[in-house]
Amino acid sequence: MKYIRDHENLNQKKVLLRLDLNVPLKNGVITDQTRIDKILPIINFLLSKNSRIIVVSHVGRPRGEKKKDLSMKPICEYLEKKINKKIKLISDDISKLEKEDLFVEKYDEIICLENIRFNKEEEKNDTSFAKQLAGLADLFVNDAFSCSHRAHTSVSKITEFLPSFAGLQLEAELTALKKVTSEIKKPITCIIGGSKISSKIGIIKNLIPKFNNIILVGGMANNILNHKGNQIGKSVKEENCEKIIEEIFETSKQYSCSITYPVDVLVGKNLKSVSKAKELDEIGEDDLILDIGPKTINAIKKVIENSETVLWNGPAGYFENPNFANGSYEIAKAIIKKNKNKSIYSVVGGGDTIALINDIKAIKDFNFVSTAGGAFLEYLEGKDLPGIKALS
Repeated sequence: MKYIRDHENLNQKKVLLRLDLNVPLKNGVITDQTRIDKILPIINFLLSKNSRIIVVSHVGRPRGEKKKDLSMKPICEYLEKKINKKIKLISDDISKLEKEDLFVEKYDEIICLENIRFNKEEEKNDTSFAKQLAGLADLFVNDAFSCSHRAHTSVSKITEFLPSFAGLQLEAELTALKKVTSEIKKPITCIIGGSKISSKIGIIKNLIPKFNNIILVGGMANNILNHKGNQIGKSVKEENCEKIIEEIFETSKQYSCSITYPVDVLVGKNLKSVSKAKELDEIGEDDLILDIGPKTINAIKKVIENSETVLWNGPAGYFENPNFANGSYEIAKAIIKKNKNKSIYSVVGGGDTIALINDIKAIKDFNFVSTAGGAFLEYLEGKDLPGIKALS
């Protein structure tokens, strides 16, 4: 794989830059800027090299139709303020654009094509569309790791028609993920939450042979508690998971990987309740398990304290209600404490987990925070990502 930081001459080069600017919009206002802040380094790097930048991104799922509420316009306006540079949004039909049409004014440095998914060819990984896009630039840079699990034209097919490079953010993402999958410093721990154990079984199975500890929290832990013969009341539970759970424990024994799950919990009668700590044998039929209890928190803290690498994906409880956020906050604080004395390498991913650490303004207190969602999870499962494969 070639990296854009190693390119010798980018002066006046037209760079087709694939970014993920798919940020949440409410009435045209960006409600979470994390993804935009992450791409500022590549923009500033290319500007410092005197490149001409053609930004390509998508917003939402327009499915090949132009939709005003999914325009790149508010994102361009926000980005302009962040970099203090004018960005020209081009809404013209891409199939009719020529290279010479783009940087017309002397001071044009950045242009942005309208939402690439307004074109139905994008999600078809279309060869003709890729050739047309390639004709607008001198080289291609993928700095959208979070889109790289998609075999889409501006992620995958485009690399067949332009010299192609990995961007700074994509490189950082791969470096961080290698430290928790292949270039591991042990002992290594994975803390994994979420409501469905079936959606994470691929990750768990792939990581057990490499990891010393797997900590299961959140809704998926309810399945394990129930499997072990505990009452879980009205709590979230996925059906038909017995074989999956048995497989997890059998595989963990085979590879001497320790599995940690709750030994006590916080319950409520509904999502708006105050919390009450309970032992597993005290859970009633009308209880909802919504967080881990103090004994479980202490057990997790001990595991983190004895770890040199930690991967965290998924909160420990229903943190949207502060009464059930303590488990997640205590996990965060334990990792941050070790981060501050540089005795752990921490990787965090997943939208809810990022929202949680944003709540406590701690996003800079972890070594790497991934905004990649599906690509992050598929990489951890050991799958080949089309966007990464195309760059190789």
